[in-house]
Amino acid sequence: MNKLTIGILAFALIGCGPQQTSTKQNQQIDSLEDYRPAYHFSPKNGWMNDPNGLVYLNGTYHLFFQHNPDDTKWGPMHWGHATSTDLVHWEEQEIALFPDSLGTIFSGSAVIDKDNTAGFGANALVAIYTNHSHEIEDQKTGLHQTQSIAYSLDQGKTWTKYEGNPVLPNPGIWDFRDPKVMWHTETKQWIMTLATKQSITFYGSKNLKAWERLSEFGEGIGAHGGVWECPDLLPFSTAEGEKWVLLVSINPGGPNTGSATQYFVGDFDGKTFTSEHNDIRWMDYGPDNYAGVTFSNTGDRKLLIGWMSNWEYANDVPASTWRSGNTVVRELGLAKEGDKWLLTSMPVSEIDKVSEVTTKVKSVELVNETDLSDAIASLQNTFDASFTLNKATGFQVTLSNEDGEALVFGYDADRQQYFIDRSKAGNTNFSDKFIHRPVASRLVQGGKLGIRFLVDRNSIELFADGGISNMSALFFTKKPFTKLKVAAHEANTIENFRVKVIR
Repeated sequence: MNKLTIGILAFALIGCGPQQTSTKQNQQIDSLEDYRPAYHFSPKNGWMNDPNGLVYLNGTYHLFFQHNPDDTKWGPMHWGHATSTDLVHWEEQEIALFPDSLGTIFSGSAVIDKDNTAGFGANALVAIYTNHSHEIEDQKTGLHQTQSIAYSLDQGKTWTKYEGNPVLPNPGIWDFRDPKVMWHTETKQWIMTLATKQSITFYGSKNLKAWERLSEFGEGIGAHGGVWECPDLLPFSTAEGEKWVLLVSINPGGPNTGSATQYFVGDFDGKTFTSEHNDIRWMDYGPDNYAGVTFSNTGDRKLLIGWMSNWEYANDVPASTWRSGNTVVRELGLAKEGDKWLLTSMPVSEIDKVSEVTTKVKSVELVNETDLSDAIASLQNTFDASFTLNKATGFQVTLSNEDGEALVFGYDADRQQYFIDRSKAGNTNFSDKFIHRPVASRLVQGGKLGIRFLVDRNSIELFADGGISNMSALFFTKKPFTKLKVAAHEANTIENFRVKVIR
């Protein structure tokens, strides 16, 4: 065993949750509060799922989200609201949108109406969302989901629902939801990308109120193991000209069962989206990244945040007064690999601005197993680590604690797969659908292996090969990891090993 002693810079530890109280019940609640992430957003109380209405306005990022404030399980949907100025630290605000006579408030998006196309006022913040009527749903007519709008003239503090709602009635499609709206400059219209059963339907509008059906995409292409949800349409500038990416969340049918997000690279002409490939591509292979969409009004930056859970067990994961968190915000890009354009996603650079390097080692010879525990021993599961392996050979990283709980991830060179093994990472008994060992294909050939992993109390987000192969996974250990060991399948070299604490 090659034991490496690393000097750790002193830093102030982040508080680890509320103090224990005297009653057994409150002790149990406080124990579950230890699962609350430190730097991923989670609601103070109640249930959360899809991120909604992501928008940047006057120096503030707005995150709205599917929210049941009265229970820790999915229920009557509201739009919760949180804000940030740095994309890392979030402050929860008052609930933005409440259920009304048209139904509960399902997923949607928000835009800045700079030119007052809707007549609510220049630079009005306009939310476009799905109303879901449970009463109509019970009638089995398939007309229970419609699209509505609301506007805010005080930067999201208060909202007025449009008196003409719904702006897009249901034509008779059972799953008719999750409008993602953007302005298309070339055709001078708003484009709505809408999930319609197992396809995506595009609509156009000049004023956000009257919508015309443009086209439909999805038949005979992509993954169809479950309903299509939460789409997003994004333009990217490349050396080959403009490319468009269509994100489509699917549940079930993901690569590791349950929920996941696929993507298509192609072209959009203001009416029709055309994919340039027929193979299935996943934005994140992990089991716990779903319904991710991007912020509007961010210029050329494509900033995405997802819901860090899976519908297979989301209602069952350990919780106290709250349930579910988000992924970190990620910046999307396109990378050419052979003749393919592949979507990349990496943690936003803003994370580096609020973190501090605690360990930095230029080179470590990796023979059998190397102990790097000093790098994380006192970080309380709130760190961002990265390294490069000089050769694309098999390896595994083991994070463990004094109770023997362990989270393992690495690369299986024979199968050309990254993996995360959470079978021994604390409580896994709450659901038999909590998959223990998700895998992700390596999509690049040869070369070095670049790895970055963010750990935050009850989650890991793994980014490989510059964000081409990614995995997000929850785990539920009772104590933080204090040991980090790297095992090599053959002699290799770790380059630029770095650990940062996120404040």
